[in-house]
Amino acid sequence: MTDEKKSLLDFWEDQVKQSHTSSNYYFRKSPSHYHLMLLVMHAYKINEKLSVEELKTRLFKTSRPKAALIINEACIKGFFFLEKTSTDQRIKNIRPSESFINEFNEYLLRLKNISY
Repeated sequence: MTDEKKSLLDFWEDQVKQSHTSSNYYFRKSPSHYHLMLLVMHAYKINEKLSVEELKTRLFKTSRPKAALIINEACIKGFFFLEKTSTDQRIKNIRPSESFINEFNEYLLRLKNISY
């Protein structure tokens, strides 16, 4: 990514071009998808453990079965992964994959370089 400023329109067109090959499309399907992504990345940024059950509870206006479906799909697509805790094997924490972290950071850099 160059340091030159892009217009909002150019940014949107770039996002649409890669929509089916990256997380851009998946996490922009609905407000619930986008909120889930932000919750996971916020927990990652502040180094907080986020359990799947807690994530389902935090997602506003999303049923628990729908939240579980979104989480499972994100894991299958390789954006997130689940890890069992050492203290209680029933609890699974959700973490972003390295590839998703890189993609998310690139997305943030692009957002910072938008001009009207």
